[in-house]
Amino acid sequence: MIPTPRRTASRVSLATALILAVGGCGLGEEIEREVNPDLDLPSTSASSAGTERPGGVHADELPDELPEGLPSGLDARPTEAPSADPTDACPSSGVRMLPGLVEPAMGLRAMTVTLTNCGTEPYTVNGYPSVQVLDEDREPVDVRVLRGPEKITTGVPDPGPHEVTLKPGESATTSLVWRNTVTEADVPAVNAPYLRVAPAKGRPAQVLTPDGGLDLGTTGHLATGAWTKAPRGS
Repeated sequence: MIPTPRRTASRVSLATALILAVGGCGLGEEIEREVNPDLDLPSTSASSAGTERPGGVHADELPDELPEGLPSGLDARPTEAPSADPTDACPSSGVRMLPGLVEPAMGLRAMTVTLTNCGTEPYTVNGYPSVQVLDEDREPVDVRVLRGPEKITTGVPDPGPHEVTLKPGESATTSLVWRNTVTEADVPAVNAPYLRVAPAKGRPAQVLTPDGGLDLGTTGHLATGAWTKAPRGS
C-alpha cells in the first residue's frame, strides 16, 4: 500500500489525488466538487490490486519422483512451500476486507473499505458496517461513528441501507469520511492507526491498518456509508 500523500499548497493537486484514489467507487467527483466546484477534471477509475499468488515453483508442482543422477543426499524439493500472499487466505467468515488509500482534501478525509466474498457461498450485507477506531494498543478510541456522511460533508453520497448479495468473487464497498479539524487546544488530537470493521453489528470483525492512520483531530466523529455493490473488476 502507498503511504498517505502529504497535503500540498495546491487545491487542484489535492482534489486530483483524491479523485484518483476513490474515483472507482464514485466518491472522487463528489468530493472534488465540494473542494473546488469550478474545477473540471475527468474522473479516473482506480485499478484494483491483484491477489494472485507470487510466481515460482511450489512444492505441489514438483514430480513425485526425483530425476536420476542427483548427488546422494540432495533433495530437489524445498523443505517448505514459499509463503503465500496474506490476502490469499480467506477468513472463516467467508469475506475479506481491505482498506483503500486515505486521501486528504482541504481537511476532508475519505477512504474506501472493500469487502470481497472469498468463500464459496453467496454473502449478503444490508446497511452500514460496524466500525471501531483503535489506538496503538488496539484499544477503542472515544470516537462517535455516524451512519451516513451528511454531518461531515454533503460531497459524498450515501446510497442508504439496501440489500447487497455477493456471489463468490464479488465485492461491496463502504466509504469512511472524517475531518482532521483541531478546535480545542487542550484536547489531544486523535491519530489512530487501526480500525476494527465488521460487515454488520454482530458479525465477525477484522482489524484493518489504513496507510497513515486516521487523523481525526478533535472532532470525535467518523462517518460511514452504506454498503454498495462494486462493479466487477473494480
